[in-house]
Amino acid sequence: MKRTILHSGNIFIKKNTFASAMVIEGSHIIYVGDDNKAFSYMEEDSEIIDLLFRTVVPGFNDSHLHLYYTGVALQSVDCYQAASIAEIIQRGKLFLQDHPHLTYIWGRGWNQDYFTDEQRLLTKDDLDQISTEVPIVFSRACGHVSSCNSAALTLLNLTEDTFVEGGVIGKDSQGVFNGIFYENAIQLLESLKPELTIDSVIDTLEFVSKKANEMGITSVGTNDLIIGSEDTSIIEQAYIEWAQKNPTVRVNHQVRFLTPQLLSQRIQEGYSPFSNDFLSYGPVKLFVDGSLGARTALLSQPYHDDPTTQGVECLSREQLAEFANIAHNNHIQLAIHAIGDLANQYVLDTYKLLDNPYNSARHGIIHSQITSQEQLDQYLKLQILSYAQPIFLHYDLHMVEDRVGKELASTSYAFNTLANLHGRLSFGSDAPVEPFNVIDGIHCAVNRQDKDYFPEGGWYPKQKVDLATAIEAFTYGGAIATFEEKKKGRLAPGYLADFVILSDDIFSMKPSEIRSVSIDKTMVNGIFVFEQ
Repeated sequence: MKRTILHSGNIFIKKNTFASAMVIEGSHIIYVGDDNKAFSYMEEDSEIIDLLFRTVVPGFNDSHLHLYYTGVALQSVDCYQAASIAEIIQRGKLFLQDHPHLTYIWGRGWNQDYFTDEQRLLTKDDLDQISTEVPIVFSRACGHVSSCNSAALTLLNLTEDTFVEGGVIGKDSQGVFNGIFYENAIQLLESLKPELTIDSVIDTLEFVSKKANEMGITSVGTNDLIIGSEDTSIIEQAYIEWAQKNPTVRVNHQVRFLTPQLLSQRIQEGYSPFSNDFLSYGPVKLFVDGSLGARTALLSQPYHDDPTTQGVECLSREQLAEFANIAHNNHIQLAIHAIGDLANQYVLDTYKLLDNPYNSARHGIIHSQITSQEQLDQYLKLQILSYAQPIFLHYDLHMVEDRVGKELASTSYAFNTLANLHGRLSFGSDAPVEPFNVIDGIHCAVNRQDKDYFPEGGWYPKQKVDLATAIEAFTYGGAIATFEEKKKGRLAPGYLADFVILSDDIFSMKPSEIRSVSIDKTMVNGIFVFEQ
């Protein structure tokens, strides 16, 4: 097999440990060390890469996102950073003009807190200005609120008796459906989407994988399978076929089940129908609450800026316990979405009751956003995995205190404290909630600032992490979450040749310069899948 020799670089091994050279043979690393020894591996057809003192890190592992749906979002109406309702409407009109053949339009990424005209949720009346004939569904950036137009509402045939457990169907002051759907009620809108095909899903996976490679991403934990929803069987089969067609991203499924009965049935049939080096089945994914931006995250006290609500409980304690016991008793990992402090407490209390010393099952909490100091202590005591998204700070740091008050905000997004989990902290993006730009995520974790470098000195700076910790959370932490820390997440002999060559020596730069770094090359399985 042809060897690739990289030399004269700054190869990140672990915190405070670097090498200058690395040798690749086939799909694996066979040597990491100094230049002289590396050149002893040279053969006639070896490829030689002069790193020019650039940094090399393990391939980035986005520990929680929605890979397929990120691909869908990247090919839909882009509502991100829209500054007004009027701009959303204009973007929708332009998209419809460019795609007149479409019988359904989906958009993603709007956030009412960015609107300068009216800071409110989109309604059917807004989206009717785009079209009253083509069904339109626009999802908020968090994915926990969606709005539709009148054409979509008509197709749903809603009545006063329509009810979705763990969800809310919005109405205006006159009691008329206003086109806003919250939490589990969003599932009703799924029926409006055009029929999926396996080939169309594979095309989307191939498209989004290349986009991920451009960001240096080589592995992901993805929640695209929702057992009990209409399209899941097609998406699942597409993943299986795609995984056998030279994929460029390693995927670990985080599988959501709509009922405990569906989980039990799946276990009886076989939880994991397929696996190879690029596709595996990981934890059961559950939702306890919603999002902070939409005020559906479940809090222990009323919202500081809206005393009428404490958020939405998507699963009761009893339902959560039933799910958790089924999974745990069948040796299946759990990764549970919890954003609000009460939601975090639900999950922590559930995990305490499981026979799981030192959390050998590696159960975890996705997001871990709003936490008290007592809860952080419980994370550490129980050794709970935390799947955190530092990129959330870009938006959230501007509104957390408004939502939960200063006292609770001061112990939230506590990355430095959670780093004391010694490898059980992993970072991701939750794309398409936020873009899967890892460099921006590292910046937010290290500097505790938004992408415009606000606030000066960082938001609650005691929770900053150092650069090495941030990179390890985006690499080794994700490997621990999938029980793969002996094969990926490090640059060492015997490990998979999944790595990223950065544009600069990021470790010699000021923290404020991190965002200037780009991805020069991405290797997966010994093959360069992206080159600048």
